[in-house]
Amino acid sequence: MLKIAHRGAKGYKPENTLAAFTTALDMKADGIELDIQLSTDGVLVVFHDETLDRLTNGTGLVSSFSLQELKTYRIANEHPIPTLKEVLELVNQKCLLNIEIKNSAATALLISLIEEFVTTKNWKYDSFIISSFDWNALQQIHNSNPKIPIGILTETNLDLAISFANNISAKAIHPHFTLLNPANTKKIQDHNLLVFPWTVNEQEDLDRLKTYNVNGIITDFTDRI
Repeated sequence: MLKIAHRGAKGYKPENTLAAFTTALDMKADGIELDIQLSTDGVLVVFHDETLDRLTNGTGLVSSFSLQELKTYRIANEHPIPTLKEVLELVNQKCLLNIEIKNSAATALLISLIEEFVTTKNWKYDSFIISSFDWNALQQIHNSNPKIPIGILTETNLDLAISFANNISAKAIHPHFTLLNPANTKKIQDHNLLVFPWTVNEQEDLDRLKTYNVNGIITDFTDRI
């Protein structure tokens, strides 16, 4: 069962920072989950929210700033916003990378960047899994390059997610953990889909999810699994 570090080692370091990803690697995470947004000058940056307000000393939409401008802001008054390319170079295939698309405008650039790392840096497509609540973005990935592994994010309807996953040959379902029970976990797996629930942090929940034989758990605390 894979231990997947949610936004890096979010339980220990500020989320989606190089420090969080380095700590996740140090903690021997099997995978790292992160989020991408798009700068106004077309650079993929690793950031969860649409706006800078909650996490940085800046305000306003991430998509309204250039990369140079975004680099002037700090997460938790210390950490610069990383680009996706910087994170790829840091991780360097040491673990699975689960990239969640937060802005569908980033999809085409993400496809190109993955293809670049596969063709020029000897990455494997299986080093990635791309997820999103925006299923149109996932459809776009499948239509453009079906070799890129896809995870279907859902917090509502598992049956709908299974159906869509089958339609686009997805690799996994990423459900909110409260949706799962032993029977529907097995049902998903019977469709040859992996099950990666999010975000499971409490020990009681982690222990219960493990009894369901899920394929991996997305958590802020990989050391609790």
